[in-house]
Amino acid sequence: MNLNATLFAQTIVFFVLAMVTMKWVWPHVIGAIDERRKKIAEGLEAAEAGKRALESSSVQAGDEIAKARNRAADIITQAEKRSVQMIEEAKAAARDEGAREKTAAKAEIEQEAGRAREALRDQLASLVVAGAEKILRREVNAQSHADLLNQLKKEI
Repeated sequence: MNLNATLFAQTIVFFVLAMVTMKWVWPHVIGAIDERRKKIAEGLEAAEAGKRALESSSVQAGDEIAKARNRAADIITQAEKRSVQMIEEAKAAARDEGAREKTAAKAEIEQEAGRAREALRDQLASLVVAGAEKILRREVNAQSHADLLNQLKKEI
């Protein structure tokens, strides 16, 4: 076999195969490559959109957390103010109750003092009658001299 004829035949077969491949196979391969390139580009775009959405969500989450902290601080401040107000109200109520009890106690003391004075007057009147009886050596009738005894009680 002749080396030149074989080489020439292989060259012709190579070019025919290259032409057939370029005509029928190559467009399908290029189409698949282009389709794959589009999918990759879409995936990258989706990844970038997801990244932007994540950043946006992170910023929103940070804002919401800051708002929640501020609201919590406001609630705590209001609770502290309310507790101080409740303490002041309780102190005022206690002062008022103490004043009422003090007034009632003073009134009760005055009544007890009045009763004690009255009892002392009665005892003094009895002692005065007994003393007068001994002095006069006769019995003084307490009922007949009630006006005199009442006058003595008022003077004492």
